Amino acid sequence: MPATDYCPQDFDHSPLLVFYETTQACDLACQHCRASAQPQCHPDELTPDQSRQLVRELKQFPKPPMLILTGGDPLKRPDIFDLVRFAVDEGIQTAMTPSATPLLTADAIGRLKAAGLARLAVSLDGADPFTHDTFRGVEGSFRRTLEAIATAEAMELSVQVNTTVARHNVEQIETIADLLDQKRIDLWSVFFLVPTGRAQAAYRLSAEECERAFARLHAQSRRRHYPIKTTEAPHYRRYLVQQAKGAPAGMRPRRSIGTNDGRGVMFVGHTGHIYPSGFLPICCGKFPADSLVETYQKSELFRNLRDSGLLGGKCGRCEYRNICGGSRARAYAIHGDPLAEEPDCIHIPGSQ
Repeated sequence: MPATDYCPQDFDHSPLLVFYETTQACDLACQHCRASAQPQCHPDELTPDQSRQLVRELKQFPKPPMLILTGGDPLKRPDIFDLVRFAVDEGIQTAMTPSATPLLTADAIGRLKAAGLARLAVSLDGADPFTHDTFRGVEGSFRRTLEAIATAEAMELSVQVNTTVARHNVEQIETIADLLDQKRIDLWSVFFLVPTGRAQAAYRLSAEECERAFARLHAQSRRRHYPIKTTEAPHYRRYLVQQAKGAPAGMRPRRSIGTNDGRGVMFVGHTGHIYPSGFLPICCGKFPADSLVETYQKSELFRNLRDSGLLGGKCGRCEYRNICGGSRARAYAIHGDPLAEEPDCIHIPGSQ
């Protein structure tokens, strides 16, 4: 799902990505779950009519964003196939991040494809069943994830693989990359853990470990047929720029748009609460009482997150603050201040 005509100048008026947590319900018990998902849906989650209203409001942004339907597990909502069809018919490019449970059948994937889903994003958090299933909390999740990838490939539905890199699997980066190289995926999105929800700080990598992981991901990006991006690790963009210094033009990485929490990103929770991202749990409004457009454009927190001049600590002094800016979610989780410096970055401003 490429960001076709979106550019950094659009940050102030339109998000590139809107994540809608369609439900909190999920049948997995993931150790790092941002949503602290539960087996049953919340009684106050947005209704089907409200969900369609949310989709319609996305069209009011000057540049309508991509919509990512997430959870919990979106497949726990009975109306999810209708919602995908509605969003697509409204002209909104739509992706989904279902959970690898018995609900993720070939029939379900076929229905999503028929409804016009642009991309299916599945999670793979280990190179083997033990590592992945232990982290996800349900035996068989690894197998179902690989089956879903194969099914989507056969249906020619674009596939993205999400991996949360933390202490349990950081030594498997190359092995996971090898496994994915055997699949026809369009993107490997590597999440760096933020201790929020059920995610425990003990799983979090140190700044030095992050930097070593960046080097390993960079090496893999030069070998694999699929692109690699990071989530909640904007300092990987800083790392790439540093590595490209002095390199021939053809060897330099493509310039990133530079999204971050609240900067090109918006998250709407299952009960309508509006956040800068799913990993930054500071509520800025509540849909449908509050407008998504007004909240994104005018909320004090959203505006502050888009102003790199307000960043604190070494992030505020950093020469890379406009392409990186540090994870605002991790800054909040560790320091209690979303504008504080990124705690997991080793870079010293002005040193390189």
